[in-house]
Amino acid sequence: MPSYEFSVAVRPQFLPEQSAPGAGRFAFAYTITVTNTGRVAAQLIARHWVITDLHGHTQEVKGLGVVGRQPLLQPGEAFEYTSGCELRTATGTMQGSYFCVAEDGERFEAPVPVFVLDASTADDGGARVLH
Repeated sequence: MPSYEFSVAVRPQFLPEQSAPGAGRFAFAYTITVTNTGRVAAQLIARHWVITDLHGHTQEVKGLGVVGRQPLLQPGEAFEYTSGCELRTATGTMQGSYFCVAEDGERFEAPVPVFVLDASTADDGGARVLH
């Protein structure tokens, strides 16, 4: 088991009630579970997202924490949150990373590999482990 590692599971969901397809606005929520799978307690400090629609339009989002929090996770502990984004197309992707600092001062990145946002698929409620 690595000393410094967070795993990430993502459940994306299309939000038809907040979307206006005729106006090119497709709203999505995503629920993310971040689990400290390392051996050392660590804090999620910042996030970096790259959001791309079907036409290649890219939004880059950087900021401190997630949903106003910077959770400190003990080994084996998880933190779940839900956030959202809008796309100009019915399909797109997100990918990114979390910047983390362990209790012993070690800094590390927790990558979030690409996941799909798709208005044409129903939410099956299942989590996809991406890393």
